[in-house]
Amino acid sequence: MALILNIRHLRQSAIRFDGRLSVEDLDLGSIDELLTVTSPLTYDFEAEQHEQGILLQGRLEISLRAECARCLQAFPVTVALNNWARLLCWEGEDCVQLRNDCVDLTPYLREDILLALPQRPLCRPECAGLPGRPAASTDHPGGVTASTEASSAWDALDQLGL
Repeated sequence: MALILNIRHLRQSAIRFDGRLSVEDLDLGSIDELLTVTSPLTYDFEAEQHEQGILLQGRLEISLRAECARCLQAFPVTVALNNWARLLCWEGEDCVQLRNDCVDLTPYLREDILLALPQRPLCRPECAGLPGRPAASTDHPGGVTASTEASSAWDALDQLGL
């Protein structure tokens, strides 16, 4: 079920929104191969009329199961936007789309959650990666050997002798 705001109600006073939006409503089923949503989006915010549009302020939170980008171990992640704010403008390129004096807030919440998700989730900052990985010195086709002594990828390319 979408989160709908009737802008006529904003003329009298600010409106408080408090509740949950399901993964299906947010269309977050297949975000990323390393992230899986495990709970609905919890929201608690206030909408008020602003000179330029609608001002939304409050809190958004969602829980995920992530796989570490280095070791592929699963771990829980909570994305919380505690001081979330969004201005939905009346005019301009990204203006609010009204339908019968109502605006669907769901796409705006979805966009801000997607922007807050970790791009490369790590189980811990010092994660060394998969255990038992081969050493950094491995033979490559063509007789070129990558060694740990090489200071950069450019040094390995210089050894090609082209």
